Amino acid sequence: MNSEARVSPIEILLVEDSPGDVRLTQEALKESKLKNNLHVVGDGAEAMNFLRKKGKYAAVPRPDLILLDLNLPKKDGREVLTEIKLDNNLVHIPVVILTVSRSEEDILRSYGLHANCYIVKPIDFNQFISVVKAIENFWFTIVKLPPRG
Repeated sequence: MNSEARVSPIEILLVEDSPGDVRLTQEALKESKLKNNLHVVGDGAEAMNFLRKKGKYAAVPRPDLILLDLNLPKKDGREVLTEIKLDNNLVHIPVVILTVSRSEEDILRSYGLHANCYIVKPIDFNQFISVVKAIENFWFTIVKLPPRG
């Protein structure tokens, strides 16, 4: 699924409760060479509603990539990751943990729950933008992703 072969926009689901981090991610993706649609939900319960197309999310597209914070209201990122990886309809969507936690326990647990990668959010604005661009470049230029279901 490299950028030359893609006609439709990349669908990204950002599960993030920090308005500042949402804005930074939006800014980084606006500068992208790849056409993308960023969908944002602010808690884990809403993330699962989005992914399962419940209620107001009935017509949303399936994301090509999920950027998931661990520390979320209602349902934390660990619970969301577990539900995604146990659901046959969602298991193939790559999940990138993007969080402030540097805890070895969180890192090990996330990989144990089958996260596709774990990235600690940089505090510096320019580094944060660089990280988001690197995620996009890696997942949509280098990696071959499964087709949308």
